[in-house]
Amino acid sequence: MAKSMNWIKIERLLRERRLRLFSPLELQRLLGVSAVAARFLVHRYAKQGALLKLRNGLYGLADRLPPELAIANRLYAPSYVSFQYALAYHHLIPEATYTVTSATTRPTRTLTAAGAVFEYHRLKPALFTGYEPTTVEGETVLIATPEKALLDYLYLVDLKRATLLERLRARGLNRRRLDAYLGVFQRPSLAKLARCV
Repeated sequence: MAKSMNWIKIERLLRERRLRLFSPLELQRLLGVSAVAARFLVHRYAKQGALLKLRNGLYGLADRLPPELAIANRLYAPSYVSFQYALAYHHLIPEATYTVTSATTRPTRTLTAAGAVFEYHRLKPALFTGYEPTTVEGETVLIATPEKALLDYLYLVDLKRATLLERLRARGLNRRRLDAYLGVFQRPSLAKLARCV
């Protein structure tokens, strides 16, 4: 069955379903083939350069990858974009960031895929909140609200895993929302740090 599937059919189906990132299991369901056939197809077309392997079990159309934020969400799930990258996204820092930083409940790790660096910082499950679905280049991505991105970042500073950025612009944030998220962290030292920025 897999040998009779040509790339034109597969690509058309992926584009119709707007699947720019997918696992072999998703491809198996889409094409109605066996798990072995789906693995054979992703291996064959990755070798030919039509698909890009981002990690074991995650592939994308080589000529039509989604934005880095969408890749970040799928590369190491569950996760949402936060910390320095979200601060730059929300214009709370003037600097551009080249590493996509995300929060996760899994162990902290750094991954490289599609020519970008993705950094994941572990948060306790109770702190895995404060993110919203946002549309970026037609893809839905999970990104921290400005207030939660700030607190996630200050949490790393408080734990001495990051240094405080000098040009952090925290004015204009929703203080009620900030205080609500501070309550979730339950860290007096973090509350003190948040008052100083």
